[in-house]
Amino acid sequence: MVSLEVCSNSVTSAVAAQEGGAVRVELCENLAEGGTTPSYGQILMTRKLLHIQLFVLIRPRSGDFLYSDLEFEVIKADVRNCIEAGVDGIVIGILNADGTIDKPRCLELVRMAKQYGLGVTFHRAFDMCADLYQSLEDVIELGCDRILTSGGKSTAMEGASVLNHLVEKAASRITIMPGSGVNEKNVADMVHFTKVTEVHSSARISIPGKMEYHNDHILLSNGLKDEYGIDVTGVEVVKNIIAAANS
Repeated sequence: MVSLEVCSNSVTSAVAAQEGGAVRVELCENLAEGGTTPSYGQILMTRKLLHIQLFVLIRPRSGDFLYSDLEFEVIKADVRNCIEAGVDGIVIGILNADGTIDKPRCLELVRMAKQYGLGVTFHRAFDMCADLYQSLEDVIELGCDRILTSGGKSTAMEGASVLNHLVEKAASRITIMPGSGVNEKNVADMVHFTKVTEVHSSARISIPGKMEYHNDHILLSNGLKDEYGIDVTGVEVVKNIIAAANS
């Protein structure tokens, strides 16, 4: 049975993921920027409403994964918040300037999480590493449970060959979970080619906002999206991805 983790951008999306049959939610905000740590309110409310696993993305900002000492203090504070909120796991990733895993800092976070029984996923910072196969060994050494990766490419389908090799080299020591561009149309091919047992998708749909009045003279974002529309996880999309992955 191939299971689905849904990258949810809100408590609303997380509940939809659960209703659709996902086994786990990765809660985050600002998906358009690659995801950042959600608010404490989102975490608390999501924990209250979910009976499936809740993992929280620990990423203080968009951009690279090379963090200052001050940013690392923020990261540790976010991990402590997650522990206090009773989540099931955290999703982390810190790199050195040369494209290697920052093992001392990552190990500190893993130990914080494991001390309280939380799982740890290493996120797509992995895809920005200089040597994916050495980084695989480093992440395994850290004690992480899985790696969310697109095989070092923009989408998991583009990186499918690398993903296949990562699964082989991991040899069941860690779970390789493809993510980025995984949908109901390509997930069956992805699963059959890579032999993965978990996949990751946002399963997003866009819904129109309910505002009756629209101010058409202002842009609050970069202008590339509907100011009044909302992106959420779709229940039926989740169901379709799971069905296709297990077809």
